[in-house]
Amino acid sequence: MNHLQIIAQQTGCSLASVTTTAKLIAEGATVPFIARYRKEQTGSLDEVQIATIRDRMQQLAELDARRSAVIRSLEERQLLTPELQKKLHAALTVTEVEDIFAPYRPKRQTRATIAIERGLEPLADWLLANPKGDPAEQAALLIDAAKQVASADDALAGARDIIAERVADDAALRGLVRTLYQENAIVSSKILFGKEELEDAQKYRDYFQWSEPLSSIPSHRMLAIRRGEKEGFLLMRIEVPLERVTMLGRNAWLGPDGPASRHVALAIDDGCKRLLMPSMETETRLFAKKRADLTAIAVFGQNCRELLLASALGEKMLLALDPGFRTGCKTVVLDRSGKLLEQTVLHATVGSPSQIEEAGRTLLRLIARYEIEAIAIGNGTASRETESFVRKFVKGNALPIVIVNESGASIYSASDVAREEFPNEDVTVRGAVSIGRRLMDPLAELVKLDPKVIGVGQYQHDVDQRALKTNLDDTVISCVNAVGVEVNTASKQLLAYVSGLNAQLAENIIAWRNEHGPFRSREALKQVPRLGPKAFEQAAGFLRIRGAENPLDASGVHPERYALVQQMAADLNCRVKDLIAHEAQRNRIHLENYTKSDEIGLPTLRDILAELAKPGRDPRREFEHFSFQQGVEKLEDLQVGMKLPGVVTNATAFGAFIDVGVHQDGLVHVSQLADHFVKDASEVVKVGQKVMVTVVEVDLKRRRIALSMKSRVDFENRRGPASGATSGSERDRKPQTPRGNAPAANHDWFSQAMQQAKKK
Repeated sequence: MNHLQIIAQQTGCSLASVTTTAKLIAEGATVPFIARYRKEQTGSLDEVQIATIRDRMQQLAELDARRSAVIRSLEERQLLTPELQKKLHAALTVTEVEDIFAPYRPKRQTRATIAIERGLEPLADWLLANPKGDPAEQAALLIDAAKQVASADDALAGARDIIAERVADDAALRGLVRTLYQENAIVSSKILFGKEELEDAQKYRDYFQWSEPLSSIPSHRMLAIRRGEKEGFLLMRIEVPLERVTMLGRNAWLGPDGPASRHVALAIDDGCKRLLMPSMETETRLFAKKRADLTAIAVFGQNCRELLLASALGEKMLLALDPGFRTGCKTVVLDRSGKLLEQTVLHATVGSPSQIEEAGRTLLRLIARYEIEAIAIGNGTASRETESFVRKFVKGNALPIVIVNESGASIYSASDVAREEFPNEDVTVRGAVSIGRRLMDPLAELVKLDPKVIGVGQYQHDVDQRALKTNLDDTVISCVNAVGVEVNTASKQLLAYVSGLNAQLAENIIAWRNEHGPFRSREALKQVPRLGPKAFEQAAGFLRIRGAENPLDASGVHPERYALVQQMAADLNCRVKDLIAHEAQRNRIHLENYTKSDEIGLPTLRDILAELAKPGRDPRREFEHFSFQQGVEKLEDLQVGMKLPGVVTNATAFGAFIDVGVHQDGLVHVSQLADHFVKDASEVVKVGQKVMVTVVEVDLKRRRIALSMKSRVDFENRRGPASGATSGSERDRKPQTPRGNAPAANHDWFSQAMQQAKKK
């Protein structure tokens, strides 16, 4: 079975779709391009399916490379047999290849290799072949002082060591034991002796004496235990009963009962306990880590997608404030393209009444002078106080005042990207600009950051960084190309994510734009140095040029289909502009008249029609104005039973974190997300979603908030500490802001809620 057949079987996609997709990828086509513009060839596979085929092709290539290395190793040592080669070629995973190779892998000195050096391998073979024979008599023949075999017992002990290693290396048995571990192992953890009272260990208190099945342990709990072990507080084991493993070993290796077979039985038990089980525990730990990583990475990727595709306010004259107390609020004015027009500092939260009045007059002057259309305020320290100040002076004004999530803004402001954009401004100005631009277009601004610093995942620093980067890169690329990019205003960071482009081509586009002025058509992109036919093919459909002579240049219609659209217009005796402007004209198009075998089918024609109806349509939600509850600005303002509006800042497997405007996110545990049972927060909420929550508990000392989204909350039957009662083991903290990623629920309240969820 070749790679394409294997992938088709594993993914459920047709062989024809897999074959075409693999061919397109090999030719340099990107995932967004294939998904959007090659639907007929792939059978309308979506981006996830195409990326899966791409990744599986890479994994199978790595499998081939490892298989070849193993075969070379066997050939060099003259150990390769036709049967062994056949087994290796039939292996479908690297694990299978390693199992087959295990008995032949060059080993460091072991008890078995020492016994072989002493000439005891024939005795091991004899014991296996003659279960009813006399082992003592046979062993006596191998007594040899020169080889350090002083007695028959020495010979039999060495023979048992050889058999034990063979048992541990048996590929079939390893497969059975591997399945046993994956399906029946128990994960347990305990606190290391002497660490119980350490303050830093308390965040892992739930895991001081913990156990649950490997098959059902959630990703966040596995990663929390692993982190506790890495930090030196916990000891983790993944175990199955010894007798279940030895039973499998005996079934595979033990012959009829007899004097010799009793030695074989001892060797099997020893091989299982001393060699096979430790090996399988190590392998299962890696398996559990990889599985937990995949879940955590998927959560991060989904949350990142929601954040990147948050609704955009659009091009507005904007006033943006980066709040502060002692140093004042850095304030900037941005034009509709995000260009910095003016900057100042408003002492709006700390100062004398005259200073605050002066700050108010300056605010109103800026609003009037620049005809400000919206105000953005960062959600960091002093944000609610700054919001109150702004509302006091623009009272009665219809200006939208929006609190903007500023996670990562401080990292951007100190980055090379920010220094290049604003070489003469300090970090506070750059941060304020970033806050304002995030309101205008979150996607365009957030692509300038490493997604990991945005803080919408769980354990992003513990998971496989290569896999995380691949997932996040795919996510950003998917989002950028789904929205499309205005080529005449986009930053080079945004352009670099466009299908077919890279950082160098993005710089070349910017340089051409600076030298020659705005692009007037997509065709002009071909004049950009090093932007060849393939790059143009991949990128053109995702680049927008508003105001171009050809209206299709502002749409998602690919230039390769312009002739088709022009034919549609000609057939209706109208212009392309008329097709875009008038629904009646579009309704006259009979799509079946324009199908051309596999090249152009109904999927592509329907996409073209949708683009004509709304050229360059933005798939993001319409901007929805949101305000926190007035008068609730700090933790001390919260009261149990309050119903408050909030914004989801993070959705994890164990619950959702909600910003209610008090500088500390609260936790809605998964058991409190809905009236019905919920397995994962992402089933109910998305990052950036506006929700109504009820305050259930407030712990001022630990600055933790427990919230509920249930229609009815039973306060009387709730016990345990407030919270969000969350520990640092369950959620990473953002490096730059005190609001951060609050830790995950991990104390008494969390344990009780988790047990209740399991019972349900």
